[in-house]
Amino acid sequence: MSQHRLNPATTRPGRRHKRGDVKPGRIVVYELCKDFGAVRAVDRLSFTVEPGMVTGFLGPNGAGKTTTLRALLGLVEPTSGTATIGGLRYAELTDPLRVVGAALESSSFHPARSGLAHLRIYCAVAGIPDQRAVEVLEFVGLGEVGHRKVRGYSLGMRQRLALAAALLGDPPVLILDEPANGLDPEGIAWLRALLRELAHEGRTVLVSSHALAEVEQTVDQVVIVHRGRLVRQAGLAELAQEHSATVRAGGPDPHALFRALAGTGAEIQWAGGRELRIRGIDAAMVGHLAHTARIELHELSTQRGDLEEVFLALISEGVPAATS
Repeated sequence: MSQHRLNPATTRPGRRHKRGDVKPGRIVVYELCKDFGAVRAVDRLSFTVEPGMVTGFLGPNGAGKTTTLRALLGLVEPTSGTATIGGLRYAELTDPLRVVGAALESSSFHPARSGLAHLRIYCAVAGIPDQRAVEVLEFVGLGEVGHRKVRGYSLGMRQRLALAAALLGDPPVLILDEPANGLDPEGIAWLRALLRELAHEGRTVLVSSHALAEVEQTVDQVVIVHRGRLVRQAGLAELAQEHSATVRAGGPDPHALFRALAGTGAEIQWAGGRELRIRGIDAAMVGHLAHTARIELHELSTQRGDLEEVFLALISEGVPAATS
């Protein structure tokens, strides 16, 4: 099987878009609530996803991510509040496959049907030419196995088929749930380039994921939810600035170093042994103060927080308990 042959930056199936002529819909979730009996899965959740960027939808298991996506796609009815795409509920879209491409489950395929047959059924329903199914299969690297029954597909191949189905209508909005699950490293790099290119074209791309390290290399902003409520929506650069780098410094006399730094207003923590962890001033300033005070240093380094560290910090701060 031949995969990863297409470069998403140069090869696109179907009609090509330019950044100026694509008008994707804005996703708006407003005061969304969804109850399942006595359990509130989503609690007054509000956020906006703008066109032209990749937005990561993050949260621990049970945070309400999948329920929110299903509400956006008309698969569950909100208890209250709204979830709209371009100002309309999914049920109000006159040609949904040409407006929204979605992939929520990579395993929701008939096992005895080929990948090509699966896509052609969608084409028939949406009034899309059959040739489009061939194009998107080639595009996602499944061209040579399109006639094979889905029961023989690996998890990664099913993910690619789900993405092909989402791209059938060349939609301006993409909603993807764990799209990298099951992909090998080369496939993940391919997917990353594809999502970046789709956003560059002006499309709205919302990606739910648990792979925080991968998300950090792909998204422009994140929406973090916990217990069904919004914890934070921000750009990666903004989060990185708020959760500043940590300077690690150590030497024979950490107590003297602590006293030398005490008047700077920096946040200083003992890291065990003879090491301090400092936030609020950079390594150059720590080194300068140590040199001025004639304090010997054996270690001086900067440790920058990644998205996973920021995510865990935000989640640990918690959100108010869900209320009715």
